[in-house]
Amino acid sequence: MYGLIGRIIAVPGQRDRLAALLAGIGEMEGCRSYVVAADADDPDALWVTEVWDSAEAHHGSLSLPHVQEAIERGRGLIASFGQRFETRPVGGLGLA
Repeated sequence: MYGLIGRIIAVPGQRDRLAALLAGIGEMEGCRSYVVAADADDPDALWVTEVWDSAEAHHGSLSLPHVQEAIERGRGLIASFGQRFETRPVGGLGLA
C-alpha cells in the first residue's frame, strides 16, 4: 500500500469551498481511503490523507478527467501547499 498525507493552505476564507471540492472528487481506482479534514488550529488549512493500492495507482488518478477538472477548479482556492508525507500503510480500520 501507498499513503500520502498533505497539508493544503486555502486562500483566506475559502477553506470550506476547497474542502467541498476535494471531498467531492469521487471514485478513483486503487484508492482505499481519501479523507479531507479541516485543521483544528488554522482556519485556512486542510489535511488530505490518502491510502492507495500502490504509488502507481495514485499517480494514475491524477490523469482522470474528473480529477483534472477538480485540480483546475481548485487552483484559485489554494494559497500554498504545506507539509507532505509519503507513508507505507500496514493496516487499520477500513483497510483490508
